[in-house]
Amino acid sequence: MTAATSSSDTIAAIASASGAAGIGVVRVSGPRVPQIAHALLGRTPAPRHAHFTAFCSAEGELIDRGLLLYFPAPASYTGEHTLELQGHGSQALLDALLRRMCELGARLARPGEFTERAFLNGKLDLAQAEAVADLIAARSQAGARAALQSMEGVFSRKVDALLQALIALRVHIEAAIDFPEEEIDFLADPAIAHQLQTVRAALADLLREAQRGVRLNDGLRVAIIGRPNVGKSSLLNALAGSERAIVTNIAGTTRDVLRESISLDGVTLELADTAGLRETHDPVEREGVRRAHSERARADVVLLVTDVPHASDDLAWLHDLPVTIERIVIVNKIDLHDAAARIEHHDGASWLWLSVKTGHGLDALRERLKQLAGVGSGEGAFSARRRHVLALERVADHLDRAAHVLTATRAGELAAEELRHAQHALGEITGTYSSDDLLGAIFSSFCIGK
Repeated sequence: MTAATSSSDTIAAIASASGAAGIGVVRVSGPRVPQIAHALLGRTPAPRHAHFTAFCSAEGELIDRGLLLYFPAPASYTGEHTLELQGHGSQALLDALLRRMCELGARLARPGEFTERAFLNGKLDLAQAEAVADLIAARSQAGARAALQSMEGVFSRKVDALLQALIALRVHIEAAIDFPEEEIDFLADPAIAHQLQTVRAALADLLREAQRGVRLNDGLRVAIIGRPNVGKSSLLNALAGSERAIVTNIAGTTRDVLRESISLDGVTLELADTAGLRETHDPVEREGVRRAHSERARADVVLLVTDVPHASDDLAWLHDLPVTIERIVIVNKIDLHDAAARIEHHDGASWLWLSVKTGHGLDALRERLKQLAGVGSGEGAFSARRRHVLALERVADHLDRAAHVLTATRAGELAAEELRHAQHALGEITGTYSSDDLLGAIFSSFCIGK
């Protein structure tokens, strides 16, 4: 495939080569679309009407018969003149039709080029464009619904509202800087502190929603950790509903990370069973322990599996985790201690008392995992990507520094600079500020035809 030389090129691509009904689709976008449509139909097509016609080669030989739909700019997906040809799903017929498009002045599209053009022509912002790919790649109904919400602009509108509040705060602070000769200390105005706190609170809410959106989009990464022989592998098998992990009474049976993907009510959970945490001289087991620590640090949720005698001591393995990681302590084997299945919340974690062997308490664990994955988030739940979360975290850092500067030094210029950086990081989400490298990386991950 050839790269685009300019945004005015006419491009053609297969959007779907076949389907249940045996339909193949070729889409064309660009300034030469009206001429191409006229050449195929023999006349100028009526906008947004389905025309049944014969698709013929330059020599007049029949390629296929199907529907031709014409969408004049700017009322199209890309914002350019767009043509959609629907024929039979044979790959040979689609290839012939694509060759005909190229003969009439089109070229093959790059991956994601249709959506890239929609972004460049202002039909979608960057977050909405990414949601198109997320919708296509959705692995669950919940993920698809969330991606659709982002594609409809739910996430973008929240980002824009925060951006407008941030701009208003910048205006307030920079206006105060412009009057240094005044005896009144405008930077000490409680309204500025209130505005800043309001923006930080709104950002915290949006960050939590975006983190939930990542989980809906990518699935919830769950690391199962704990000392040997507390039931980690048995728990994995119980959640997966199959004997995926080897379970024995021999300590150190699990020496590497065992991964299993499961679905709970339409959301994906990526489970990772890890080696038992303990001091060991066995080099293989020691490597397994190292990988267990690495796995818990990159998870969304850590399940610390323990038992009644060791629950308090094992809690130390959660203390050094980042605050963004959810902690669940699984007190297993309650059947051996005549304890009841229950849920508690303390020490910065959810505590679930259960028995993997009997199944008592497992439903409560499943419900908790579904909550953390975003099930039941409501109609407003949207999909997000990890780059969005990282951008929001950078915004939070800049706002924290701005608050410190205003409180400690009243240095308005430094606070204004932090707010400028925060605005820039926020704008990266929707593409207000974006580099060519970022755009290239995003759209190259799309499928052909989108």
